[in-house]
Amino acid sequence: MPDSLAFLASDRPEAKAAKARLEEIYGCVPLDDADTIVALGGDGLMLDALHTSIRTGARVYGMNFGSVGFLMNDFRAEGLIQRIATSTPVRIHPLRAWGEDVNCTPFEALAINEVSLLRETRQTAKIKITIDGRDRMGELQADGVMVATPAGSTAYNLSAHGPILPLDSKVLALTPISAFRPRRWRGALLPHTVRVGFEIVEPRRRPVSAVADNREFREVARVDVVEASDVTLTLLYDKGRDLAERILIEQFES
Repeated sequence: MPDSLAFLASDRPEAKAAKARLEEIYGCVPLDDADTIVALGGDGLMLDALHTSIRTGARVYGMNFGSVGFLMNDFRAEGLIQRIATSTPVRIHPLRAWGEDVNCTPFEALAINEVSLLRETRQTAKIKITIDGRDRMGELQADGVMVATPAGSTAYNLSAHGPILPLDSKVLALTPISAFRPRRWRGALLPHTVRVGFEIVEPRRRPVSAVADNREFREVARVDVVEASDVTLTLLYDKGRDLAERILIEQFES
């Protein structure tokens, strides 16, 4: 019996038109009842679909209507059921971030790509970094710093000159954003089992935001980040176009 499908489209008119067409051809169910979510858009919409799947447990099959579409398959209306049935599953774990702001208000969020700490004003952020509770950097002065997953290593992490991580590498990338001191620090590769801690130095004078994918928390005082090994997300790719292969190809493109 084929999967029950739900369709999620970006705001682009062509994506909305494709959603209407596919629903007419294949039928659909509400997002919360779907075995598979078909995401029609770009990588941003794919992240939205994956965050939905955290709640519902659905698999996600994306088709590209975005500008990059790194996480997506090519769009074709024909043969969708067969494509999904023969697709290659890719399973990933998000990051879990938690902490509190300067008013001691707690927060928690999951991030599929990265957790970023970013300065809020013209002043450089000052951030202390610990790994599994042990001090590793007393004070990073930078525009910010991030922890990226292998799946997210080709996104913001790569733009900040962080490393591309193979999908099965079992490491996380700790990457500074425009580091001022230590000026030559390029970041670190960390085992995926560690807990990364960030403590903001002078958090009121030098305010810092924490961003977990599309969720932002302002004026944070401290943040801890771990891999959420208890949460597994499943992406579906046409044969020959799986995410691991795309990450490999990305390392040879200029």
